[in-house]
Amino acid sequence: MSSATSASEAAAAAARAKKLNLEKASNFMRQYRDPQSRELKKLSANQFMEVWSHYDKDGNGYIEGTELDGFLREFVSSANVTDVSPEMFKKGSSKHHTSPTKAANTECHAVSDAMLVELKQCFMEAYDDNQDGKIDIRELAQLLPMEENFLLLFRFDNPLESSVEFMKIWREYDTDGSGYIEADELKNFLRDLLKEAKKINDVSEDKLIEYTDTMLQVFDANKDGRLQLSEMAKLLPVKENFLCRQVFKGATKLTKDDIERVFSLYDRDNNGTIENEELRGFLKDLLELVKKDYDAQDLQDFEETILRGVDYNQDGKINRKELTMILLALAKHNQEEEAAA
Repeated sequence: MSSATSASEAAAAAARAKKLNLEKASNFMRQYRDPQSRELKKLSANQFMEVWSHYDKDGNGYIEGTELDGFLREFVSSANVTDVSPEMFKKGSSKHHTSPTKAANTECHAVSDAMLVELKQCFMEAYDDNQDGKIDIRELAQLLPMEENFLLLFRFDNPLESSVEFMKIWREYDTDGSGYIEADELKNFLRDLLKEAKKINDVSEDKLIEYTDTMLQVFDANKDGRLQLSEMAKLLPVKENFLCRQVFKGATKLTKDDIERVFSLYDRDNNGTIENEELRGFLKDLLELVKKDYDAQDLQDFEETILRGVDYNQDGKINRKELTMILLALAKHNQEEEAAA
C-alpha cells in the first residue's frame, strides 16, 4: 500500500472521528440512530450506561429538571424530522423508537418551549411509572431499545411479591454473609436470572462480566464496588411497600382487618409469627419509610431497636399483638408529622 493511500485513509478516519465528536458535542443521542432510517439502534449494556451517565449529570440516580429537558430536546432533535409530535412517547405507538416519518428529511434543530412542555407531559405519562416527576434508570431502560438479554435483568414483567421474597434472595446470594452483594455474587445472581429466562446459553462469560460491571455502575450509588441492601432493592424491586398505603398515614383509623392483612402479607408460612426473613422483610419496608440509603448493619440495628420495644416475650419474633403495637405507633407518628407540617 502506498504512503499516499495510507495518508488518505488516515485522513478519512480522522474526518469521521471528528464528525462523530462534533455530533456528540451537539447532540449526544444522534450517534445511536441509524444514519438512513433515523431509528434508534439497539444499545449494548455499555452504550446504555454511556447515555445514562451523560444525562444524569449530577450523578444522583435520576434524570430530572434541566437534565430531563436536555434529554428530551436531544432525543427528539436527533430524529432529524420536522413533524415531531408527542405521539413519539406514547407506549404502543408505531412511532415509538423511530422517527415519526421517514419522508421528512429537514433537520429539527430545536424544540420549542411549548412543544417541550407537551412532550414532557406525554413522556412522563408513558414512562414515569412511580409518578415522582423524574426518570430513574429502570424507566429509561423501557424507552431505549437494548440488547434483549440485558433488558431481562431489569425484571420489568416480574417484580417481587414482597420484601420477604427479597430478603430470601439477599440471603441466598450474599454467600459470604458480608452484608453486601459483591461483584462475583452479583454475577451469580445475573447468571441465574438468565438461566431462569432460558437465555444463559446466548450469553458468553465476557458478556456476563460486561452486564455485571454495568449493573454495578448503574446501581452502586456510593461507588464502593458492591451493592448494599438499598442499592440491591432498586435492582430488584417489590410490587409495593404495603406500609406506604394511606391507612398507615393516620388519616383513617386502623381496623382489625388492616392489621390482619399486614400480618398475612409477612407471615408467609402461616405459623402465627413473623420471623427470620419474614421479619427482616417487614423491617426493610418499615426502614424505607424513614431512610432511603441503608445497609445490612442498619437493618440489624433497626431490628434490635424494634424488638427491644415490642418483643416482650423476647423470642426474636413478632406476633399479632406486637405487630398491632408497631402499626399503631407508625400511624400515630405519621399523624403527628402531618399535623406539624
